Amino acid sequence: MIKAVLDPQFAPMSVVLDEFAEKVAKASEKATLTVGVERNKGYVSTYSLDIFADGTGHDEENYAVAERIIKTMLWTRGGWKVIVHGSKYIGERLKDDYKIGGEHEFDAKFMARVYEKPFEVEVLCPSCPAPVKNESSASVGRHLDGCRIGFDAGGSDRKVSAVINGESVYSEEVVWFPKTQTDPEYHYQGILEAMKTAASHMPRVDAIGVSSAGVYVDNKIMTASLFIKVNDEDFERRVKNMYIDVAKEIGDVPLEVANDGDVTALAGAMDLDDTNVLGIAMGTSEAGGYIDGEGNITGWLNELAFVPVDFCRDAMVDEWSGDYGCGVKYFSQDGVIKLAPAAGIELDETLSPAEKLKVVQGLMKEGDGRAAKIYETIGVYFGYAIAYYAKFYDIKHVLIMGRVTSGEGGTILLAKANEVLNSEYPELSKKITLHIPDEKSRRVGQSVAAASLPEIK
Repeated sequence: MIKAVLDPQFAPMSVVLDEFAEKVAKASEKATLTVGVERNKGYVSTYSLDIFADGTGHDEENYAVAERIIKTMLWTRGGWKVIVHGSKYIGERLKDDYKIGGEHEFDAKFMARVYEKPFEVEVLCPSCPAPVKNESSASVGRHLDGCRIGFDAGGSDRKVSAVINGESVYSEEVVWFPKTQTDPEYHYQGILEAMKTAASHMPRVDAIGVSSAGVYVDNKIMTASLFIKVNDEDFERRVKNMYIDVAKEIGDVPLEVANDGDVTALAGAMDLDDTNVLGIAMGTSEAGGYIDGEGNITGWLNELAFVPVDFCRDAMVDEWSGDYGCGVKYFSQDGVIKLAPAAGIELDETLSPAEKLKVVQGLMKEGDGRAAKIYETIGVYFGYAIAYYAKFYDIKHVLIMGRVTSGEGGTILLAKANEVLNSEYPELSKKITLHIPDEKSRRVGQSVAAASLPEIK
């Protein structure tokens, strides 16, 4: 195993899972655990692994691994129900962990809000059939015909493009402050103004595509940081259907709203002219998106910030979810900041996280070896994380973006991740290519990809 130079206790999930599988393979009494996660429209994602049979002295070990797998399934796929087959112990303990007051109350509440159903854990009897996969991906995107609006809602600026037959004929970026506004009318008018501006540069509007941070189900806003200051009542009444309502003011045309991570992955897939693309943005948090083997958006959650990548119980805890070892503390500005003391870099505590990142990046530009060690460590994290993500996604390309990857630090990060894959996972390294797209192609590509989301019937 390649060590993370500034984090000797790092226990990669990929390594832990492989070692667990080897131990179970030698056991005389084992069982197959199958977990199903059900989301909207009855779609079910499944994951199976061999475990020690219940009551053979390995219940704690089984649960420690299975619980991390189930957490990963929830945040990669999304779902309001977890279905457990193959271990009563694991199922019953999950019920305790995901109830109000339990260790994973945050996860249960988040999923209940997204899918508008009470969260539940169902434990199937041994003689019952295991849950069966029922997946569907939407052929969303890559539609370039007609006159289209592509809108991208960011936390600091909003971008809109007028796109005619795949060519952007007009684009603009407008600074706005959605995360500080309590009145959703601010957001509504800003989105409407952007759409009207784009519409004015085309003879007509045939379709509208929206790329926006957050979780979207059937074009409805289920949760999004853009509306973090809006109270729950106003969110339900005025925010949830906001993109649908704005689109109606432009015209009775097809609308498609997708998570910005998925749209970034789609833009990369269109640029690469290939499929099976996992996009990861390392910025304020870790954002993810995925395009499957058919070149489609899957409807999965892809919230990699909450996916565990470090099995070590002493790993840093995420303040929001209250959980340990999750991606947000490894592949974001927080990941850089947490490693600074171990590298011997003192950061002024009065600085914002973004300003602290800039200090480290400044040292990197000066050739400071301490800063380089931070990016080497994140690169090791990332190489092992890709190996773990590959257990849940079929990947040919990984697009790496975000302010953490800019400059020489990103180059070091990428090289170290490739070193891990080449050394520890040679079969994966032959299959998966890592890319850092240039800023210009990403920005233009994002608006065209957003515009291409809806199909004109």
